[in-house]
Amino acid sequence: MKGLLTALVILASLGAYSQKYGTTLGLRLGNDITRTIGITAEQRLFKRITAEGILQSDLSRNHTAHLLIRRHYPLLSKRLTIFTGAGASLGLEESKKEVSSTQEVITTYGNETLGIDLMVGAELTLLGFSVSLDYKPNINLAGRESWIKNQVGVSVRTVLIKDRQRKKNQRQRKRARRKKDRQN
Repeated sequence: MKGLLTALVILASLGAYSQKYGTTLGLRLGNDITRTIGITAEQRLFKRITAEGILQSDLSRNHTAHLLIRRHYPLLSKRLTIFTGAGASLGLEESKKEVSSTQEVITTYGNETLGIDLMVGAELTLLGFSVSLDYKPNINLAGRESWIKNQVGVSVRTVLIKDRQRKKNQRQRKRARRKKDRQN
């Protein structure tokens, strides 16, 4: 009983120090054929809707940029969510093609790629940081021989603009517009 009570107090206190966000920026570690590292930024657009931009590279031959729109679904609170999303990607990537008659694998580099991204994952925002784990398949439209690449990624972002500050800025802009309209 004491253990359950302690766990409930800890969970309640985590919520007290948690922060919702308007803008975040951080690092993303991913894997597909090779390991990737990248920069990720997320901006809240509407209630439970965010846009995420990802620039990532394997620091060798594969460099990609992704823009996704994500929909968040709160689990226990607004700070712990699962999300789904979709978007587009482009990049410079290697491509491998197997010649069936000779069993030879031909690798080409610097292929300009274009694709569609899907994403599903979970995100936790606590103490000014947002941590997410996601699965992001990339469906190739042009430039790469394989039609799909699967990636699992972990992102750690710091909250740059809290949701409270974002709402305050919106109210100030509305007041300024109303004041300007009254003067005209």
